[in-house]
Amino acid sequence: MVVGLGMDLVEVERVVRMLEKEGQPVTTRLLTEGEWAYCARMHTPAEHVAARLAAKEAAFKALSGTEDARGIGWREIEVSHDDHRRPVLTFHGRAAARARELQISRALLTLTHSHHTAGAVVILERDG
Repeated sequence: MVVGLGMDLVEVERVVRMLEKEGQPVTTRLLTEGEWAYCARMHTPAEHVAARLAAKEAAFKALSGTEDARGIGWREIEVSHDDHRRPVLTFHGRAAARARELQISRALLTLTHSHHTAGAVVILERDG
């Protein structure tokens, strides 16, 4: 049963400007160490950062539903990949507490990006 759906788009150029202006502090504030390590290895880090920010915002929207999920921090929603290179969401802290409250059994995530835009869709499911 679907209990949450979220979608978001991020302009890559906005992320480029943010990285140029703020540098490492912005990545520390918005990304986990693992997320930044992954993005920094890529040929176009800003595209990958933008995709992760879109995923985090989409997950926040999915967790919010009809309730307020304010207080969930950027680093409490983490994007990684499984052994087959599929994107995976992991919730920490307040995001994990909200997922338990909603009885989330599965979080589905899809990411896409071009040189201009990154997007993500999150579907949260619970058994039953």
